[in-house]
Amino acid sequence: MLTSERSSQKLAIATDERPEPFFVAGSVGLDFLNSIASLADTPVEWLASGDDLLGWLRSAQLLSDETARALRKRALPGEIDAVAVRARALREWFRTFVHAHRGKPLGPKALDELEPLNQLLARSQAFQQIVTRAGEKEAHSSLRLERLRRWPSPDALLLPIAEALAGVVCDEDFTNIKACEGATCSLVYVDRTPTLGRRWCSMAVCGNRSKQAAHRARAIGRRASS
Repeated sequence: MLTSERSSQKLAIATDERPEPFFVAGSVGLDFLNSIASLADTPVEWLASGDDLLGWLRSAQLLSDETARALRKRALPGEIDAVAVRARALREWFRTFVHAHRGKPLGPKALDELEPLNQLLARSQAFQQIVTRAGEKEAHSSLRLERLRRWPSPDALLLPIAEALAGVVCDEDFTNIKACEGATCSLVYVDRTPTLGRRWCSMAVCGNRSKQAAHRARAIGRRASS
């Protein structure tokens, strides 16, 4: 179920021409879906390789630089690239789930569809430890509970992603998950505006393009009627 990828990824913009990854969804799990996006009708892939995957996880604050270096040092040739392939398949599987359910409350019957995600979550080696607080002068205790994770192999890179996807399922109101209305945009997001009227991934990008397109259409209409 998590083994296929969209053929459009083969058309992705070259690594050295990409912008930085987008984090506009209001949810890390949905930002993961946005790790491939259509810009000017051309797909941009931010998970094309193992290095890309490590970079995206660092940008999403799901992986420390130290852990990334340690995993890269221990990994066999091509091992992290293979995990990136599985990450892309996980992304496209979850995209299908989100688009099937967005715009309406997520009911208990959806649990059966989420079995692949539960199977992945069952592999987690996350744990908690008591550690000292640093720089928190107002705290009542000098100790705090920190959530840590064991990284036995590069495959563990999928686990913080799985937890972020589970956060979408369990913590977000699917009624408010939307797709950008931009004509060529593929980004999704959680609408957290007070009026729930958000229409674009970004007003500066797709919102502005829509305004420009509407302005051009009105100008053409005026010329045609004159």
